[in-house]
Order: sequence, then C-alpha cells, then structure tokens
Amino acid sequence: MNTAIDTSALPLVGIELGGTKCICTLAHGPDAILDQRTVPTTVPAETLPAILAILNEWHAAHGFQAIGIASFGPIDINPKSPTYGQVMATNKAGWPGADVLGTLSAPFGVPVAFDTDVNGAALAEIRWGCAQGLEDFAYVTVGTGVGVGLVVHGRPTRGISHSEIGHLRVPRLPSDTVPSVCRYHPDCIEGLASGTALVARLGGRSVAEVAEDDPVWEPIVHALALMCHDLVCTTGPMRIAIGGGVVSGQPHLLARIEAALLQSLDGYMPLPADGPYVVAPALGALAGPLGAIAVATTAR
Repeated sequence: MNTAIDTSALPLVGIELGGTKCICTLAHGPDAILDQRTVPTTVPAETLPAILAILNEWHAAHGFQAIGIASFGPIDINPKSPTYGQVMATNKAGWPGADVLGTLSAPFGVPVAFDTDVNGAALAEIRWGCAQGLEDFAYVTVGTGVGVGLVVHGRPTRGISHSEIGHLRVPRLPSDTVPSVCRYHPDCIEGLASGTALVARLGGRSVAEVAEDDPVWEPIVHALALMCHDLVCTTGPMRIAIGGGVVSGQPHLLARIEAALLQSLDGYMPLPADGPYVVAPALGALAGPLGAIAVATTAR
C-alpha cells in the first residue's frame, strides 16, 4: 500500500532576508496569506534562531510543503559549491559566512530553494504582477543600493554567481563630478544612482523639497537609462520594472528613464510596442515577501 503523503495542499513558507528586517510569510499565494511575521536583522546568532522559532510554530500548527529563502547578497547560489547557501562578502557585519540555507532548512525535511531577494521579486512579478505571461524580464530595485533580478527564459540567470547589474560601470554625464558612493567603483550604477548616492547629491537637502525638474535627477536618470540600455542589448527583457524607495517616491522618473533609454538606443533595437517598457512593479511592498513564496514554488 502506498503511504506517501500528498503535501501539495499545504502552504508554502517564504523568508525574505533583508538587510534591516526579515519577513516570514506562510501562504498559498498573494490572495491566501495565512500568517506573516517580521524579525529584525541583527546578527546571525540572533536572527536565524528567531526565524527558526517561527518556522517550528508553523510546522507544528499547519505543516508546509516547501521553503523559499530570498536573501540579500552577495550569496552563494551554486549547489555544487562548498559554501552553497551562505552569505558571502557582504558589508553587513557578522553575516559573511553565515549558513542561512543550512540553518533554516535542517529541521524540516521539505524541499528548499535559495536565491537573491531581487530574483525572488522578479519571479513574483512574473507569477502575480506586472510581468505575467513573460519569460524574459528584469526587476530593478533602487534603494540603499541597486539590485536587479534578471529572468531569462523563465529562470533567474546563473553562472559564476547571481547577477550584480547594479555594479555595471557606465559613462558619467560630463557635468557630473559628485563622487561615487560605491567603495569599489567610481562610476557604477549603484555608486551614481542609488538612494545612498541621492543623499550624497542632495548635500543635506530633503528629498521632499526637491522638484521634479531639479537637476539632481539628471545623473540618476542617465545612469539608470544606461543600465536599461545594457539590459536590452544583452538579455533583451520584454519589460523592465523599476521600484525601490528612490523611484517609487518619484514616479515621474520612469517616463524619463524610458525616454533616455530610447534616445540611447537611437533606433538600433526596437522595444515592444504593447505599452510602456519601463514600468512600476505591480506588487508594491509585497514584491519581496511574495518573492520568497515564488522562490519556494521552485523548490525540488
């Protein structure tokens, strides 16, 4: 007699491991979120046991079929690597070498998938948001840093590591002399156009007092448009969604980035004609937590 248990009706667990907080979600999907908890991201010895306590509670009360972990990076996502599942050379103190995957998956005996937070958000937008029906898509978040979740033929890109498109180096505007905030690169997108870069460019001014036509936006639009140019010319996503605190607080930037992208391409490559190419994410603040759930759906 076959005594295998069908777990397909059980919920999924998503863990969005962020730089300041972790959001743990128990859900079947965006319309069936059973529970959601937040844990501060302090040091691994505090944060990971707190997440485990939540997972143990859910496992006892509900059970779950799989776990998806969508983490800040850089992380090791190569299953053949001896450091698979670990956080790598992050600037966040205490986290380099933290075995996130091993610690959070060991007690439960269910499939687990591990990916970056932006790859998770990209998968969530494909599954439930602005990229439904697409297999080639880029999700960009412009916040403290710049991260890109790049999906090609339905799967997040793989290679020597996950993509680090925020560190693509781009030509500056000739008038832009503000130092990059990236300690690695004098002219990468994160160093020139992130939220951290915006703060440096404002020189003490509040974002709230900056008008849409303020010159401070010009180098940010320029850098982000060149990033989109590089994406179009390399993997050719059918759509690019740009979110994060910098852009979501300044929605006028999206149309300006698309216009600058078209000017940069100069007719060399046509963009899809079914609407705006550079769009806002549809899931908003849920893109991250649902991204971890989307990662869980890929667990084997």
